[in-house]
Amino acid sequence: MKRFTLTATLVIVYSFVVLAQNAPIAKVQSVISAEENFNKLVARKGIKEGFLAVADPAGIVFKPDAKLITDFYGSIDKQPGTLTWKPKFARISANGDLAFTAGPYVYQNGKTEDDKVYGDYVSIWHNDGESGLKLLIDLGIQHPEPESEVLTDFKEPDTAKHKAPSKDPFNGKKVILDNDKMFNYALSKSTLGTYKEFLSPEGRYYFPGFDPIIGVDKTLKFLDNEAITISAETVNAGRATSNDLAYSYGTARIKKGNIVSAYNYVRIWEVDKSYKWNVLLEIFSAVEK
Repeated sequence: MKRFTLTATLVIVYSFVVLAQNAPIAKVQSVISAEENFNKLVARKGIKEGFLAVADPAGIVFKPDAKLITDFYGSIDKQPGTLTWKPKFARISANGDLAFTAGPYVYQNGKTEDDKVYGDYVSIWHNDGESGLKLLIDLGIQHPEPESEVLTDFKEPDTAKHKAPSKDPFNGKKVILDNDKMFNYALSKSTLGTYKEFLSPEGRYYFPGFDPIIGVDKTLKFLDNEAITISAETVNAGRATSNDLAYSYGTARIKKGNIVSAYNYVRIWEVDKSYKWNVLLEIFSAVEK
């Protein structure tokens, strides 16, 4: 009986591994297409119905604090105006269960050019294996009309990271929570030193009122020029089952010169070849009073 049970267990484990290895590798185009279809849906049905149609059950927006997408958009009659956007920066995990896009948006609630509001958005998408990619987190920043095109950066996941889902997803989340808390602790010691240590070489930094900043050197120069210091507190996090992409979010108080303001932040993390987690993208959304 023991031999039969052991044999059956081995067959099940082997089959699970084979299925995971034979499953198709996720393609970044799938999240780009999801974002583009979302944009078309908003154009047809309006902002409220568009968001409700693509929302993950746990999906959140910051209005100004974190609220479920279904709760926020389900509680309003209609959001006026038109909203268009275009993904220019995108990644997807090797297992395809976590992805993001970011890029410029234009919101218009009127008929003239003066009625247009420009900015950049960040969307994080989740696939539970049943419903396809659903919107997990959405937020954005506002800034003046950009003078040049945003650099396009779409990259396929590392096929070597495609593997069976972790049997301990809670531990995977804890790793990202710990990294995010470490980042926030480091900020209390040195803003510039923290970004120099944690930001990916191709990382992007999104701050209200400014175009996206790309790369470590430009981010450090921006932080120094604007005299920015940050204190932040982690709220939640999540990680792809392939352990190559993750996100975290929380609250922050940012001192810019002599002015202190409240913000929400979202960070997107990726693991490098040495298994160190780096911040690929960070965005701060102002909490308006």
